Amino acid sequence: MSIAPSTFLKHIQNLYPSRQINSNIQALAAFSDYNPALSNPWYIIAAVAYSASNRPQGAPSIFNYVWQELKVQNESVENQRLLARKLREAIFKSGLISGYSKAINSLAALHEVMPEEFRESGPLRHVLFLTFYLVRLYLLSILLRDFHVSLEHYDKIGVDLFNSIYGNTAEPTQNLLDTIYPDLAGAFSRTIGYGLIYGHTEILSPIETSYTLVAALIAADTPLQIGWHLNGAQRLGATFEEVKAVREIAVEVVKSIGKQWENEVPEVTLA
Repeated sequence: MSIAPSTFLKHIQNLYPSRQINSNIQALAAFSDYNPALSNPWYIIAAVAYSASNRPQGAPSIFNYVWQELKVQNESVENQRLLARKLREAIFKSGLISGYSKAINSLAALHEVMPEEFRESGPLRHVLFLTFYLVRLYLLSILLRDFHVSLEHYDKIGVDLFNSIYGNTAEPTQNLLDTIYPDLAGAFSRTIGYGLIYGHTEILSPIETSYTLVAALIAADTPLQIGWHLNGAQRLGATFEEVKAVREIAVEVVKSIGKQWENEVPEVTLA
């Protein structure tokens, strides 16, 4: 029996409300890559929830379900390829939270069912490995997306995205990270996490990226951070109803595999 039967996928697909683009400037910017064929991001949320729960079989089931829908709707090959890329990118980004062993498992399962024409022939990011010394001479290898761009550039992207997500809580959150371990707040969280990984928005929009974080955190049972990113998704332009649906989809997926939380999953509040 499939871990993600089509009846269940149809159910969670219908949980996300129809996207309404309003005149809010921030929302318009966030939805600048709006694609009607893939406007319901439920599949991103669900795939990440399965992946972060270490149920890699969920990713190929979701891909096949949505892919068949796109073919029935006579969607372009470009949109079909975009589906594959969005799923891969969401799982990749979620690995920073769930652990890359889980992300690798899901990406491998997805690759097995991926048509040859939708596989990547090369990296979407320009790659360069740099080594540099952090405070106390810790050596870190960093995967760069573009070898023509400096680390300072990605640090700025990280700062901008961090501030957009956390709003008026950005400073106390940054101070918390600085206090518990300075390396976490600077080179890792800001430059690598929010700059290099989450700040890459050519495939997933900032809001879609935020949804991947919420889904992964719900599967990880970390209520403090879930609350941060439920609010963060709203600050990026998602509506209250949309964020409620993101929470519900992730919760439904995690429940469907029999996983239980030790903590209450925070409810959505107005940010």
